[in-house]
Amino acid sequence: MSLIGAIIKGAIHLKDGLTPSVDHIKAQKAVLDHLLDTAKDTAFGKNYDFEAIAQSEDSQLAFSKNIPYFDYNKLKEEWWDKVINGEENITWPGSPDYFALSSGTTGKTSKRIPVTEAMVSAIRQAGIKQVEALSNFDLPISFFDKDIMMLGSSTDLEERDGHLEGEISGITASRIPFWFESYYKPGKEIAKIDDWDERVQKIAEEATQFDIGALSGIPSWMELMIKKVIDYHKVDNIHQIWPNLQVYTSGGVAFSPYEKSFNALLEKPITVIDTYLASEGFIASQQRPETDAMQLITDGGIYFEFVPFDAEYINQDGSIKQEAPSITLDKVELDQDYVLLISTVSGAWRYVIGDTIEFTDVERAEIRITGRTKFFLNVVGSQLSVNKMNTALRALEKQYDIQIPEFTLAAVRIDGEFNHHWYLGTESKEDESNLAEALDNLLQEANKNYRVARTKALKGVKVTTVDPILFTEWSGAQKKKGGQVKMGRVMSEEKFEAWKSFVEDASK
Repeated sequence: MSLIGAIIKGAIHLKDGLTPSVDHIKAQKAVLDHLLDTAKDTAFGKNYDFEAIAQSEDSQLAFSKNIPYFDYNKLKEEWWDKVINGEENITWPGSPDYFALSSGTTGKTSKRIPVTEAMVSAIRQAGIKQVEALSNFDLPISFFDKDIMMLGSSTDLEERDGHLEGEISGITASRIPFWFESYYKPGKEIAKIDDWDERVQKIAEEATQFDIGALSGIPSWMELMIKKVIDYHKVDNIHQIWPNLQVYTSGGVAFSPYEKSFNALLEKPITVIDTYLASEGFIASQQRPETDAMQLITDGGIYFEFVPFDAEYINQDGSIKQEAPSITLDKVELDQDYVLLISTVSGAWRYVIGDTIEFTDVERAEIRITGRTKFFLNVVGSQLSVNKMNTALRALEKQYDIQIPEFTLAAVRIDGEFNHHWYLGTESKEDESNLAEALDNLLQEANKNYRVARTKALKGVKVTTVDPILFTEWSGAQKKKGGQVKMGRVMSEEKFEAWKSFVEDASK
């Protein structure tokens, strides 16, 4: 029996038993009160009179009525440019120690998102809560003294004007507590390597020196790393290198599209735990094995609001109309997509993070990510969310017994009429016209709005199959490999033409 593992598991069980369950409604009110009180003397807090909002009879209602919605561009132009230029006490007291660089899923230009010491602490506490939740999963004592492979961005942060910059995964990995260093892999030296291909090559070379029990990272990049290790050592699956691998902590995107291709790299099943870490903060993590939904971290450094994801409230570019209503956690409902708003200890206020979510359990504050506001395909009234697209593709996988871990599409004009052109990342040689017909039928069966659109402005569906590796190569060409980089699911016509040219060039 592993003595260290027994001690750690015992401590987790003890902590879990002593910690009372969170009252999410009260916790959120307390977080907002803390945010308002802490930031009341900042330029932002004075401009919007945080002190009066905090003293009002209903501070949550007053907050929503008096503060507009901000996306990144609006907040940067009006407030964060001052923070970036070194001014203090703008949207949060003092100045941030870090800026998280994030190009998200659109554009080459990195966003620069303030990350304060308070946010670093909140992310760390959320990480501890996630570790504590392992007591809810049926894991052997031996698991708790195995290594954890965290495949994020480089921890070699860039110093600039008195602060450090990098992707959020690199920032958090650079601040791991000393007691965790012996478990953390690939280790500090490899983690500092900026070039993703070089870093993964080094991981492959040293893979047999690690006793990995858990993996953590975005599914697309984790798959590539695992394949590299398998190919380098000429084995059939990753368990032949890391036999004690039992847990994969996914993050950033839904795991379901990658499930079949990921499992094909394993010898035996492992426990998959979903997390939701964004550049703006640690938002949610899966707390129990009965569901793949994640629990909002309601008692940390983030206050949440929710805007119903209805077409009348969303602009064509995916932004929210200022007149759109928002609700608090105590008023959310099941079977409704919401645009997620956050206000944080890094000085983001009523910030549209760009994701849409749905609640699976209101009392537990459990959610699933359903898509991106910018990836809502409604050019001809089809009202397709990424969640609906993923559901149809999982059914298509089952129907044809194939794997489709990646996809992108656009509404394009063919002979003057709108069609949906899908690119499916699959190694299958199935006839493209058969896939197009089946996908079209699946979407019509599951989505009334799509079915209506197909009888009117949406004239057809086209499918092109390509090697899944092209999606990661495209991401690398557009931005940077690894880290938080994710593939855009819905493209504008202009970007789609660039994608098509990229695929054609790669096929020559």
